[in-house]
Formats: sequence, C-alpha cells, structure tokens
Amino acid sequence: MPRRATKIVATLGPASSDPALLEQMIRAGVNVVRLNFSKFAEGRVMLVPGQKFVLDAARVELGDIDAVGLDYKALPREVKAGDVLLLNDGLIVITVDAVRGEAVHTTVKLGGELSNNKGINKQGGGLTAPALTAKDMDDIRTAMSFQADYVAVSFPKSATDMEMARQLCNVAAAEFNHKPGLIAKIERAEAIPKLLEILLASDGIMVARGDLAVEVGNAIVPGLQKRMIKLAREHDRVVITATQMMESMITNPVPTRAEVSDVANAVLDGTDAVMLSAETAAGKYPLETVIEMAKICHAAEGHESVLLDADFTGKTFSRIDQSIAMGALFTAHHLGAKAIVAMTESGSTALWMSRHLVHVPIYALTAKVATQRRMTLYRNVRPLLMDSSTDRDTALTEAENHLKSRGIVQSGDIYAITCGEPMGSPGGTNMLKICQVS
Repeated sequence: MPRRATKIVATLGPASSDPALLEQMIRAGVNVVRLNFSKFAEGRVMLVPGQKFVLDAARVELGDIDAVGLDYKALPREVKAGDVLLLNDGLIVITVDAVRGEAVHTTVKLGGELSNNKGINKQGGGLTAPALTAKDMDDIRTAMSFQADYVAVSFPKSATDMEMARQLCNVAAAEFNHKPGLIAKIERAEAIPKLLEILLASDGIMVARGDLAVEVGNAIVPGLQKRMIKLAREHDRVVITATQMMESMITNPVPTRAEVSDVANAVLDGTDAVMLSAETAAGKYPLETVIEMAKICHAAEGHESVLLDADFTGKTFSRIDQSIAMGALFTAHHLGAKAIVAMTESGSTALWMSRHLVHVPIYALTAKVATQRRMTLYRNVRPLLMDSSTDRDTALTEAENHLKSRGIVQSGDIYAITCGEPMGSPGGTNMLKICQVS
C-alpha cells in the first residue's frame, strides 16, 4: 500500500463490527476509528411523507416508528407550529404541527431512513442546544474509561462550550491518568462568527458539512470548508472533513465522480483527515469504501503544490523548538531528504511540521503510547513507538537503527532528525541534525 499523508477516520457500526473485517479495513487504510453512542430500538426507522412523528423530550424508552426521545431537552420550548425541522443532514424534512408539553408533534414532508445518532436543525438556525447534554456527559465518562484519544463535541457555539467539555473530560479521565484531545464539530450557524475562539479552545475541528449546510445553505459550505481548513492549519490545530464524502457507497461498490472530486479537493485544501460515517458503520461495502478513499487521497496528494518558501516568508518564530521544526522541514525539502524524524515527548514538534505541505514523510518517534496515538491524526505523520536512551548520541543511533529495521531508510539515504537536550523533556527540542545512513 503506497504511503499516504491524509488520514482516514472510519465510523464503526453493525457493518464493521466483525474483528476480521475491521482488521482488513485498518490494513486498507483506516487510521482512526470513531465510536457513536445511543440507538433506536431497531437501529433505524423509515419515515414516509404524511406520517405523524413525535419528538419527545420526556421519552426514556428507545425510539420507534411513532416517536423518538431527545437528548436536546429544550427543543419543545424553541419551536412552534409551522417551524420546519431537518433531520439527518436535511435529508428528512418535518413540519411542526403542535407542541404539547415535552412532545413536539410533527408531520413528515420529506421522508427517508432515520437511523441512530442523527442531528436535528431548525431551518434558518436559532436552536440554543447546549454543546453537552446529560447523556453526553455519561458518554464522556464511558469514553474515558477506555481512554479514547479524542472526544468530538457536538454543536459548540463558543469557546465556553469547549472549555466546559475539556473540564469534564479531564475530570472523567483523571483516574486513568489520561487527557483526551477535543475536536469541535462545527455544525451550527452560530459557530461561524466565533470560529477562531472555538478553534483556539480546541485541539482540532471537524467540518461537519451536513448539519452546517442545513443551517447556512449548501452553497456556502465549500467556501467555509476551505476557510476552516486554512484557519486550523495556521493555528496549529488538526482538522477533519466529514459528511457524505462517499455517500453512494453505502449501497454501491464504487463512488461517483463527484464524490471522488469532493474527497480530492478536501485533500488539496490540506485537511488532516477525511471521515466516513454511514459508509463504514452501516453500508454494504465498508472495506471497498476504505480502499477507494485511500486511492483518491494518494492520487490527490501527488498534485499538491509545495510552497514552503512562500509559507515562511515574513514569518518569525519565538520558540526554539518551533524554529527547529521549521528548519527541519525547510532543509529536508531542499535537500531531497528521504525522511524527517522528530523525537518527541509531547508530539508538538510533529504537529508543527505537519501544518505545512511537504512531500518528505515525517516519522515521529516517541516513548509514550498516548502521544503516539494522538499523533495518528496528524497529516503526513507516521508515529512510531520507541524507547530511547537519555544519552543523545545513543538515542540518535537507536533512532537510525529503528528506521533501518522498518525499511524507511537504507544505506546512502539522507534524513533530518530533531531532538532535545536533555532527552525526554517535553517542549525541549533544540537540535537539528542532517544524517546520511552509512
């Protein structure tokens, strides 16, 4: 399988629950898996035009063909008769007939299959749903019990939403000596004016194009996608592009040309990862979808323009470790090095390197499993676990041997390597060495 810079996130579900199939998907290109919480009793219901359907904030039992419960308990107080609600990224349209207590009674106007974990929007925006519901808080505790590396926060509208989520995650993870990264799902119209503050309060963002398109309109989303990816890269945050990327492959063994272009354009925009949702969770062709997506990403990367010189024009770096990271990129690119190697404790050096497009692969060597797992999401970074010596020269020799044993470098190859003295101190990268394998 050719080396690929863009990472693939796959949502797990009934279609990908078999361990043998999941292993095949990982070997075919899946880098990160996404887990969803909550369920309908039968997994999904089919809504048809003219049907009555109730959204009930008081309902505790699982959903069925007549009604479903709500995590968003305030909805009955925020809608009125005549409002138009959109489910499943706008594919299902319902109108509000009446609100009776905690129950919103609706009529289906545009039907379709409604499955687990689908969002709800009001046409034109205006819902004040909190980023974290009581159920979300329970789910976070569950996710922290198995030390999930990232938590995606739905519907944040301000930095405060993300700060609350981080505090909750850190408390829930404390007993496991763990701190997850936080991904803000940008899916509300209200989030757009506060995009920068939300980004800075997060470790990354997800361009959640379905819910966002419902609120701001389809035509506006491509421009917002480019803006969000650019902003995330400029501020050293990761970015995932999501929703309907290979939607037709839920039922078809090959993607449409439009889907191929969509994935390729996200890659060319510089996204860290592209995400599959129902395609791998409930589709007929989860493995084939991953294979096709990996091919598209690899092909698109071959057409990227590397503009490092322009990237660095007028830039200044106040931190020694960041300056070393940029120096490694610049030197390796112009030398035609085989690899860039970052020996890192926290992963920051690899993150900074990954914010710039370069066709030299970045290998991040770390002794910390948590750091290795978190770096898996970084574009063009392959994180490797390696126990290293506290002696610098010994550690550098160990690193080269590690690369040689994996076939990454061989005799005569040039590579750039960064590390810090003293070894093992987070944020201490202060050395760049250019090496030629003997």
